[in-house]
Amino acid sequence: MRGIELLALVVWPLSGSLRAQDTVPPPTPVIQVSQAESTPPPPTPAQTQYMDGLRTAARGVAQLRSGVERVVRLAGRPDSPQRSQAASRLAGMCGASRGFMASGRAKMQPNAFEDSTRIKARRLAVRVDSLIRFIPSCETRARRAPDQTAAELLGRLRDYEAALRDFRVAIGLTVRDPATP
Repeated sequence: MRGIELLALVVWPLSGSLRAQDTVPPPTPVIQVSQAESTPPPPTPAQTQYMDGLRTAARGVAQLRSGVERVVRLAGRPDSPQRSQAASRLAGMCGASRGFMASGRAKMQPNAFEDSTRIKARRLAVRVDSLIRFIPSCETRARRAPDQTAAELLGRLRDYEAALRDFRVAIGLTVRDPATP
């Protein structure tokens, strides 16, 4: 029995030191040149300002979209309190969205980008301008003719979304396919 204990005392420390010598240091990471070249440069302050303006304008566009969706959902139904409420809501959303879009558009200077991206940024700014110009008409016509106002506004929103999609592709952001849920 004493021999086994003695053997355990001698072998036990050796097994620990042998295990420590057995470890292999982890490999150092290898940085590939293609990865370093594919990363886009950080945005300039002017580009950051453009994106902040776009984010603000997008809040106004979301309000318009909300008002249009409500009118479209109730389209074709006979006149009802819900339908007139949706028309009033669309008129209100048009008014509320103007402030967001105008303040966001003021920050959207397409000259922040270069070459073809500048063209896409300019087209997007023109689409925001088109929505802003339509707002007074939307406010006055939405209560009287909500279906026609929503249809015209929906066409302008589709043009804006197409320009936004083109701009996002130009700056290298991911674009969701509208066909996929």
